Amino acid sequence: MSGADRFDDAQVYLPDLWASHARWFPDRPCLVLGERRLSWGEFNRRMNRVANGLKAIGLGAGDKVALVMSNSVEMAETMFGIIKAGCCAVPLSGLLTPVQAQTLIRDCDARALFASRSLRHLVDGLEAAPLAHRFASGFTAPGWQDYSAWTAVQPEDEPLVSYRMDDEFNIIYSSGTTGTPKGIVQTHRTRQHFAYSNALELRFDCNSVALTTTSLYSNGTWLMLMPVLFTGGTLVVMETFEPERFLELVERERVTHTFMVPTQFIVTLAHPGCGRYDTSSLRAMLCAGSPLRLDTKKAVLERFGPVLYELYGVSEGLATMLKPERMADKFASVGTPVLGFDLRIIGADDRELPRGEVGEIVGYGAGLMREYYRKPAETAAAIWRDERGRSYVRTGDIGRLDEDGFLYILDRKKDMIISGGLNVFPTDIERVLGEHPAVLDVTVIGIPHETWGESPLALVIPREGAAATPTEIARWANERLAKHQRLAAVEFRAEFPRNALGKVLKRELRSPYWK
Repeated sequence: MSGADRFDDAQVYLPDLWASHARWFPDRPCLVLGERRLSWGEFNRRMNRVANGLKAIGLGAGDKVALVMSNSVEMAETMFGIIKAGCCAVPLSGLLTPVQAQTLIRDCDARALFASRSLRHLVDGLEAAPLAHRFASGFTAPGWQDYSAWTAVQPEDEPLVSYRMDDEFNIIYSSGTTGTPKGIVQTHRTRQHFAYSNALELRFDCNSVALTTTSLYSNGTWLMLMPVLFTGGTLVVMETFEPERFLELVERERVTHTFMVPTQFIVTLAHPGCGRYDTSSLRAMLCAGSPLRLDTKKAVLERFGPVLYELYGVSEGLATMLKPERMADKFASVGTPVLGFDLRIIGADDRELPRGEVGEIVGYGAGLMREYYRKPAETAAAIWRDERGRSYVRTGDIGRLDEDGFLYILDRKKDMIISGGLNVFPTDIERVLGEHPAVLDVTVIGIPHETWGESPLALVIPREGAAATPTEIARWANERLAKHQRLAAVEFRAEFPRNALGKVLKRELRSPYWK
């Protein structure tokens, strides 16, 4: 039989699935943001306008399109319209400085840029090259096309685009918590695995209602975006997070799935309105971004019931998950690898360590990034190879596996404190301090010490109305810590510098002490 007499290899891509949901279930709710509500048919047509508009100006496979936009219907339709056009979406953080944002736009070789009014200050003054096209959502300025006028004249039909699994889907820039942000390149294959693996693990279906509480440009937010769009459910987007608004939305929209970072759990639990709203629709509350303190984890389970999932992962491509049914016996762990992933623990000599021993976590799987964009040396440095020659990504995180294969995170390699030649893990100290009734949030860093080299310093955000002094909290903690873990001091802070997912930027906190 000749090749012409056989069916082509059938391959369904994520943009094909979105079109399928719109074709067969056009009236099913798709996107809710504020007072705006779009059906699957409406949202797909809006994505198509963006995709066809980009095609009309000659953009397609391999072309990078940057977004500097705040949470909005326009951002959602643009981000996925870029992908439907076959281009590579590059959503950038709204927390960047103008210099940082413009550096990353140049770094990714963006040929087009979309910006919203609230974030236009990040790109004002950006030189034209290599950008050929700029689109303004909610503002007008010389050299910019009006987004609404541009999309209004584009066709709504499906763009005739062919995809390949190795095509670039998006570039997500790393948070920069430990250094300069790097562009993490994820392909259609990577993102398809991300969508179906998390949909299966978190038990999404077409009736799921997912609430995003963090910025759409953040990779953590995509833990809700991708599974709910994969299954054809409903996505509810918060413009900005506020605890009572979150609780209101859960009750009003009958939310089944949500993703929150530890800080959001902490402030929601502390809010006086917590407990007044009906949250019985929740089936999965996913926590990721940074480790969830054990006292907070316990409080979440007491307030919301057995719906908590804890995920450990890195954007480069590794994830583990602790599910509700294992909270009782593996409470302090972050679970086992998500479907399609593998992990190892390696020592300083790069050899794999047996279970129970502490070392660096490395991971492998279908969700692995392709590379750091235009950074071959950094990409090569991130690779560890197993006995089969497979490429595992080095996470820079320290952990151990127990006898059942459950992972325990000890700390980031760069955050570990070496005091008197002994390893001190800040998370161990943070867990102890988190039990103090006056402590709302805490982070521990290493500061210089004449004798020991480094010594732990605890930075604490106190609970409102708390009477304990920093000295009293330090004394209380040191009575419960091992000798090499004892605090040099406790300092009160009003807030911590954080990235888009609420992860504390410890390098910024350390910097003044090491100057």
